[in-house]
Amino acid sequence: MGARVKMVSEIEKIMRNIEQIRNIGIIAHVDHGKTTTSDSLLAAAGIISERIAGEALVLDYLSVEKQRGITVKSANVSLYHEYEGKPYVINLIDTPGHVDFSGKVTRSLRVLDGAIVVVDAVEGVMTQTETVIRQALEERVRPILFINKVDRLIKELQLSPQEIQQRFVEIIKEVNNLIDLYAEPEFRKKWKLDPNAGMVAFGSAKDKWGVNIPVAQRKKITFKDIIDAYQQGKDAVAELARKVPLHETLLDMVIKFIPNPREAQRYRIPKIWKGDINSEIGKAMLEADPNGPLVFFVNDVRIEKAGLVATGRVFSGTLTQGEEVYLLTAGKKARVLQVSLYMGPFREVTKEIPAGNIAAVMGLEDVRAGETVVQVGYEDTAAPFEQLRYVSEPVVTIAVEPLKIQDLPKMIDALRKLTIEDPNLVVKINEETGEYLLSGMGPLHLEIALTLLKEKFGVEVKASPPIVVYRETVRDKSQVFEGKSPNKHNKLYISVEPLNDETIELVQKGAITEDQDPRERAKILRDKAGWDYDEARRIWAIDENINIFVDKTTGVQYLRDVKDTIIAGFRLAMKEGPLAAEPVRGVKVVLHDAVIHEDPVHRGPGQLYPAVRNAIWAGILTARPTLLEPLQKLDIRAPMEFISNIASLMARKRGRILNVETVGPMARIIAEVPVSESFDLAGELRSATGGRAFWGVEFSRWAPVPDQMLPELVKKIRERKGLPPSPPRVEDLIGP
Repeated sequence: MGARVKMVSEIEKIMRNIEQIRNIGIIAHVDHGKTTTSDSLLAAAGIISERIAGEALVLDYLSVEKQRGITVKSANVSLYHEYEGKPYVINLIDTPGHVDFSGKVTRSLRVLDGAIVVVDAVEGVMTQTETVIRQALEERVRPILFINKVDRLIKELQLSPQEIQQRFVEIIKEVNNLIDLYAEPEFRKKWKLDPNAGMVAFGSAKDKWGVNIPVAQRKKITFKDIIDAYQQGKDAVAELARKVPLHETLLDMVIKFIPNPREAQRYRIPKIWKGDINSEIGKAMLEADPNGPLVFFVNDVRIEKAGLVATGRVFSGTLTQGEEVYLLTAGKKARVLQVSLYMGPFREVTKEIPAGNIAAVMGLEDVRAGETVVQVGYEDTAAPFEQLRYVSEPVVTIAVEPLKIQDLPKMIDALRKLTIEDPNLVVKINEETGEYLLSGMGPLHLEIALTLLKEKFGVEVKASPPIVVYRETVRDKSQVFEGKSPNKHNKLYISVEPLNDETIELVQKGAITEDQDPRERAKILRDKAGWDYDEARRIWAIDENINIFVDKTTGVQYLRDVKDTIIAGFRLAMKEGPLAAEPVRGVKVVLHDAVIHEDPVHRGPGQLYPAVRNAIWAGILTARPTLLEPLQKLDIRAPMEFISNIASLMARKRGRILNVETVGPMARIIAEVPVSESFDLAGELRSATGGRAFWGVEFSRWAPVPDQMLPELVKKIRERKGLPPSPPRVEDLIGP
């Protein structure tokens, strides 16, 4: 304990000197050894004893993580490291690698300047490795590489020194290709990995040794020495770890190649912050000025016994205990009750944390991940950070109910807290059936959520089997339908049509948003998605499932007065479509004309909502409607002889193989398979390959359900929701 207090006071001293700070994350595919790597770094910083590093998995402090051996949260720690006689503080975040938790990775990257990409020497670059590198480069986070599990090349595959080198060359080439593909032109050349300069380390996190080329040359170590050490046994490997400790190699690389916060913020802020760079706040953030106005970005929120703890990065100013701040997204003031820094599972209280550092804060009760916190008085000139874009979206749902009925209020509270901690979980209440529905990124995401409900919040629940979430869409343009209000005094003339792929992509990427300047938005849509400029200028609304409402009317009286009501009606109609009450996606709704009653009493929501909804639904039902199902992308590595087994498994699962490459004796198969067919996929893949395949999955895209399955599927979903088996007919909606 005394050692920790001493370290905290050392860290507090250095925090003020921005050149001596680094903010890094460890990112990788699931099971490639991120947390074990973090442990080696923690041992070096004196937080856990070196003897148990590699087994302790300190940053996996949820028991669910320990049981499963995977990381589901992002854990933080501040490390103290000396390089060339100078002390440094390294703020480290260990992120999850499993695709279901990629939301956490996205949020962590926002507060980092560099990332150690960990790649398993045997498995190489996998789907998730590619995803996290792409996410990092989109946030302008600089990657360096650690090729882990080299012991497997020696012990399992028994490769010669030349073959080991060849394997490294292949992995480095693959990572550099990804940097080429995803980095912006100004960083491409500078961030390419040069092993000779020492940007790539190789080693074994489990055995705690690691070298890069400069270290190997300086300490006169060859691949042959490393192979010999493994052949001689445990003691020789331990001696190797003493000679070239992994933490020293990695932390030296971090200090040498990852920029300090000021350097990084100069090029990162213009990309991730949408405000005016020349404003006082903009300038302070570019300089990471500790004396500027406070800007604190929250990337993670956790609920502890004492209350809500928000973790994030101070981009400008100094975060001080007792200070009053303003939450931009929540639109309210709050007071900072306590400021602390992270030491693994512990938080150490401190008085203040200056710009460039990662901090934990208590007192911000309504804060959520993604919030921008600013100094009071700057709420009008500050802009929130650009919205975080998640790689995947919640596509699997379960219904949960407490085992004991008296636990219902406790379960509702626990679900609320879960969604605060993980914004990628969505909770809805089905008004008709009273069911509590929990949606997540995949079956594992939901399984972990249920375990947390039990372990962290003490609520035992029973859950329904997972249900896949579909989307409704159209494939044709409809005619114009007249939607009448129940009192017949208001009439709306509406048609629907599909949005093109370019538009959907622009909305998905965040290049097009509802609150953008209409002229700027129209220009982008004209140039990149082939829209007519005048029509694009008349967009009224863009909803969260990528549907767009366009007003093409001219000179309609009282229309402005009811604009908000019509938009609300549009959003309601898109929330649950006519086919199966699933959300609508990728539809353009056009208002051609309208007759609005002059008296406000006769044109309230009760009158206009049905008029909007019925016309939109009639349009959807006559424009070749269909359901979209979520597809997962699979990246499978298996010995060549199993290709035909995998191909027939994919065919059975309505999947398709997109690409097959051979890498030595292994085949790499990229395939797509519907999420609805993938619940038992793990077991089937194991049995099809005799347990010799390893694979990664990620959300791929939405695709239309095969026509022959559509009627039966619509009927099934409607019955499950307690609706009549057939969708409404157009005449029921429009009437005479």
